Parts: sequence; C-alpha cells; structure tokens
Amino acid sequence: MELSTRQITVLKTLIKEYVRSAQPVASGILVEKYRLDISPATVRNELTVLEDLGYIYQPHTSAGRVPTEAAYLLELEENDAKRRDLKSTDKEALEAVLHAAESFKPAARILAELSGNAVFWAFHKNDLYHTGLSNLFSQSEFKQSEMLFDVSQVIDRMEEIIDGLFDELPEGTQVYLGSNNPFGAFLGTTLLKYRHGGVSGLCGILGPMRMDYSRNLSLLTHLEEHFK
Repeated sequence: MELSTRQITVLKTLIKEYVRSAQPVASGILVEKYRLDISPATVRNELTVLEDLGYIYQPHTSAGRVPTEAAYLLELEENDAKRRDLKSTDKEALEAVLHAAESFKPAARILAELSGNAVFWAFHKNDLYHTGLSNLFSQSEFKQSEMLFDVSQVIDRMEEIIDGLFDELPEGTQVYLGSNNPFGAFLGTTLLKYRHGGVSGLCGILGPMRMDYSRNLSLLTHLEEHFK
C-alpha cells in the first residue's frame, strides 16, 4: 500500500523525534512540538494505520510509537536524492584534518565526533582502525547488559566482518541497517568505499538503528569528494 503525503509526513516527523530522543514518540509531541497542521485525532488515526502497515510499533501499551526497520528504509528511499548539506563548521572541521594530517586517524576521530557514533577505517584487509566506541556504548539502546554484550561481540568480530565485505562492496556510499546489516540486526551502518592514490579504503559509521542516516551519508559524501 502506497502511503499518502500526510502519512509520510507523520512518519518522517516521528522518526526525526525518535532519532533525537531515543524514546517512544506520543502523538501529542508530534502535534505540539513540530506544529503539524493536523488535528491530534487525525495524527492518532494515521499512527494506527502506520502501525498496521508495519512502519511503527508500540513497545508498551501506554507508550508512544517507535519506528521499525521498514520505516528507516522508506525514509532512505524518500531522501535518496536529498542528502542534507553539511554546516560550514562541519566542512571546515573535516577539511582541516584531511588537508593537514598525514594519517587518516584524525579524520576518523572528527567523523566520530560529528556523527556521535563509532567510526572504523580499513585499508584492504587486516588493516583496521576504529574510534568513538564510547559514543556507541553511551547510546541508550546499549546500556542494558545483554545489548552491551551484543555490541561487544560485533567489535570483537569487526575485522572478520570487514574482511568479508571489502572486496564485494562497490565504490561509493552504502547503507546497511537491521536485518541486512552484517554488523548486527540491531545496528545501523553507513559506509564509504573509495580509491585514492591507488589504494582502496573503507570508512564506516556504526551506530544504533535510529542513527541519523541523512547526516552520516552527508559526512561520507563530503569525504568521498575529497578523495576524488
């Protein structure tokens, strides 16, 4: 079933708020905070439809709604040609380290800082650097002991996962999330594979499934332009 313009607006707004807060989103917040030109009753009706279609779910009876994997995939399709422009300060921060540093590591650290997620950087196989793991462990989703264990396992296997991906990935940016994410179904990953100076590199931003994909893709696209 194709969603209406209004349903897409409600869904995108819910995703935006959930990415920001990591808390189930109530209909009242959507109307009051984002000033949607829709009545609260209409928003509630649209949320019911979106839930029936599998784009959101209610973790508890009295809670608001949370986006599903299908919701993030739909938003990525909608925004494919509309990647967000980076703020001039973000561009300057990246350019400063890309031009001044002899190593990629300062750029990885800036990416981790700007994205608020973990970053890994690999050159072909068995040459891996990662940073920003504290960003990953500080996410509210991963503060439970079992999730902490799951994330730790992903980090332990990161080199093995990247080895399996490296040769198969096309050059350019890619997104993996949920069930198609080789790093884990509970994670989101934005990747850039590039070739510069005869060497192939792979840079990835790793975070919870609710990561800000648009922003992270914009960061990696800026990086890609630098390496061309």
